[in-house]
Amino acid sequence: MQFDKIQNIYLIGIGGIGMSALARYFLFNEKKVAGYDKTRTSLTDKLTEEGIEIHYTDDPKLIPAFSIENTLVIYTPAVSEEHNELQYFKKNNFTILKRSEVLGIISRKKTTIAVAGTHGKTTISSMIAHMLYASEKSCNAFLGGISKNYNTNLLLSETSPFVVTEADEFDRSFLHLEPQTAIISAVDADHLDIYGSYDEVKKSFSAFADKIQTNGSLILKEGINIDLPKNKFYHIYKYSLNSETDFFAKNIRIEGTRYVFDFVTPLGTAIESITCGIPGIINIENAVAALSAAFLSGVSEQDMRTSMKTFKGNNRRFDIQFESDKLVYIDDYAHHPEEIKAFVSSIKE
Repeated sequence: MQFDKIQNIYLIGIGGIGMSALARYFLFNEKKVAGYDKTRTSLTDKLTEEGIEIHYTDDPKLIPAFSIENTLVIYTPAVSEEHNELQYFKKNNFTILKRSEVLGIISRKKTTIAVAGTHGKTTISSMIAHMLYASEKSCNAFLGGISKNYNTNLLLSETSPFVVTEADEFDRSFLHLEPQTAIISAVDADHLDIYGSYDEVKKSFSAFADKIQTNGSLILKEGINIDLPKNKFYHIYKYSLNSETDFFAKNIRIEGTRYVFDFVTPLGTAIESITCGIPGIINIENAVAALSAAFLSGVSEQDMRTSMKTFKGNNRRFDIQFESDKLVYIDDYAHHPEEIKAFVSSIKE
């Protein structure tokens, strides 16, 4: 797939968080972008304001007059095979790819940092992206949430080789990625409608680990038990909240309303007094994972310290909507039992 030969991009399910990031990416690259979604939201309204044509009725007659030769159609696995517009594109022999396939193509020639896990990946990938983007390294990033620092789910750099992305296990989408650095933050029983059993979930994460490039790095949360490829060489690092692994936090304390900690690296040295910009003990663990990737990517100690303190988080991830002496109202996307458990424990802490 040569994107320079494509003039038009049409996205079925354009309002999804991952799909909208691709829409913005192609618009930035001067493609004509349009799409369909079944529901109008504040996100689709923003895409319209940015110059993208969107409609909300599944009707092939509403599709712009794009030619077959220079149009790429992108769809999400959430779209039914019976979808009228998808059937139209198939019957007329348009080039059609899944969102994950397109993301794989974009990232293949880049230095890709991919964050996988049944929970934690949006926060971790956003932390990594912020640390890189705020440093001289910079990055491109496809995020699974709206960053509060940048008010978008897409970061772009014309010069940086780095791509930061979530590696989504749904529909085995992450198997289209070939990262230089991968993080696996959690492997819980999830998406069993797709996988059928927990063993199949674990096999899929093992297959993702096998996609890491030779001489790349896997940053694996301590305690995760999956089979790792034996015939491929890459570096394996363990991380944890406060157990003495390759990367971990120590001297965790609260100063004011935020956690402060020392970040210990495999060199045996510590980057002291890092302030996590968002609350919640679970986010110290997320910060350790993100700092590990930034450390391996060559981000300086000062840049890591500064950017972790200024990190504001994402919409709907421990998202404090209102705070007073008597009441705190928090919006959070947690829906898997392990996510809810981590969220509630962070609130109690």
